[in-house]
Amino acid sequence: MLILRSAGLFVVAALFEIGGAWLVWQGVREHRGWLWVAGGILSLGAYGFVATFQPDAHFGRILAAYGGIFVAGSLLWGAVADGYRPDRWDLTGAAVCLAGMALIMWAPRS
Repeated sequence: MLILRSAGLFVVAALFEIGGAWLVWQGVREHRGWLWVAGGILSLGAYGFVATFQPDAHFGRILAAYGGIFVAGSLLWGAVADGYRPDRWDLTGAAVCLAGMALIMWAPRS
């Protein structure tokens, strides 16, 4: 159950962080306006808040593991939101990142 809770928190955090970065990108690079940027900033703040609910209390471990989620999630977001088509190396790299995240977060510790 602890792993499911942790994984769910990573998914929610990824939506907030990647979505927030995308909103800022759209607001600035695509000239959609400052409301998009403001929404992105709020979303990025929400990401930090959600990350604090991880059951592990080690800040460095949480952020390091989140890096793997960010890589895979960013590729998925790009595919869904912007029509990006990852190649086999993108997918292989994302799989390696997710495996690293699982080791960092859920490997047995003594």
